[in-house]
Amino acid sequence: MRLLLLTTVLVIATCGLVYELVAGALASYLLGDSVTQFSTIIGLYLFAMGCGSWLSRYVARDLLTVFVRVELLLGLVGGFSALLLFLAFDWVSHFRVLLYGQVLLIGVLVGLEIPLLMRLLRDAYSFAELVSQVFTFDYIGALFASLLFPLVLVPQLGLAQTSLLFGMVNVGVGLCVVWFLGQKLRQRRRLLAAGGLILVLQGLGMAWSEELLAWAERRTYAETVILARSSPYQRIVLTRRADETRLYLNGNLQFSSRDEHRYHEALVHPAFAAQARPRRVLVLGGGDGLAVREILRHPSVERVDLVDLDPELTGLFQTNPLLLALNDSALHDPRVHVHNADAFRWLEERSGPLYEVIVCDFPDPSSYALGKLYTTRFYGAMRRALAPDGVAVVQSTSPWVARRSFWCVAATLEAVGLCVRPYHAHVPSFGEWGYVLAAADCPDPHRPLPAGLRFLTDAVLPQLFAFPPDLDRLPVEINRLNNQQLVRYFDAEWEAWTGG
Repeated sequence: MRLLLLTTVLVIATCGLVYELVAGALASYLLGDSVTQFSTIIGLYLFAMGCGSWLSRYVARDLLTVFVRVELLLGLVGGFSALLLFLAFDWVSHFRVLLYGQVLLIGVLVGLEIPLLMRLLRDAYSFAELVSQVFTFDYIGALFASLLFPLVLVPQLGLAQTSLLFGMVNVGVGLCVVWFLGQKLRQRRRLLAAGGLILVLQGLGMAWSEELLAWAERRTYAETVILARSSPYQRIVLTRRADETRLYLNGNLQFSSRDEHRYHEALVHPAFAAQARPRRVLVLGGGDGLAVREILRHPSVERVDLVDLDPELTGLFQTNPLLLALNDSALHDPRVHVHNADAFRWLEERSGPLYEVIVCDFPDPSSYALGKLYTTRFYGAMRRALAPDGVAVVQSTSPWVARRSFWCVAATLEAVGLCVRPYHAHVPSFGEWGYVLAAADCPDPHRPLPAGLRFLTDAVLPQLFAFPPDLDRLPVEINRLNNQQLVRYFDAEWEAWTGG
């Protein structure tokens, strides 16, 4: 009995922390601002565990039965937690109420577990030994979960299947306790039947989770979903309507094939117009290869290094026929070298020749994980990788929707000693969009553009650098790694724009 119950402590501690990590990761995926979400989830979860521990005092009899019921209910609620939240995100108007309510319920149930187990074990150990043994196994289980979650569970299973798997483990714990220790329980058959039914439901959930998520996505997107898959870093969705293809990452539109040429021509060619004959080019982000497609229009280019975190994304744009047609198979060009790595670390650790052009094509700074790619620390490393006469360009969100965010990017580049030339272009899918050219000496994009562009011309290019009064510069703070002011600007401005 002692060994079984101590093993139970180890297992339930692992399950409890996994549920907490799933909730935190899912909240950061869906709501952004990972620091705020993880902090809120952890705080609520610990508070709820305290409530559960306090409530355990009112369990006066049938401890084993109550413990098994807690395990079955926790397996049911915790197991289906991620799938339920994914399905509800676009359907529930007060999503945070559902999210935090679910976290509170799971936390209360987890808080009940250890006090009940300690009372079940109190006749087998002295008090000092009981506390020592239980908390030792509890902390070992927490360590195991914290390592297993990012290294194995999320990459291999995703959040929905991870929570279902550990829900099954919780139910399995309850059934094992009933089977080995509950021969005299009056409700033994009922508990075994309930546990068996929950396991069947969870098994069906495991088998159908991807189909359920795909169904929810089909209901969410106005276009037909033609591909949906999860990577360790993001949810990738491709949609198609008539002749238009769209890419969404974590529900956010990345491009539409109808007008992506406007965005990518404006991103790439002004930097090349400011540089005599660029031979080596670095692309940070841009795993879709669309910026690389534009770069390869310049015959002087001898090498392109593309650094993108997600091999799932770059692999998709190297193999999918529809996407290969869109990026002209740019990632298969022998001059292009793909590095699946964190751009922050890659840039700081790199060595070798400098680059005449650097293109930063990251997602908007909607979280601290992305915001670090817009900091003085990052731009300092970028400047060290830039040739003395080199030019960098940074996509810098919308100067119309997020005016302070846009000018914060420009000011942060200036803070590392670069001279900047901000500009903007209209992309119908996104509206007015902003970019910043940066170089040691003020960049002057006066050289002729390549032939065959669909948006930019030599006459249009100078117009991009004119800002009307309602887009003009504002006083802003610098975005540093230790303050991440840009993320706060961005969140406030886009929340005001969307009304949410």
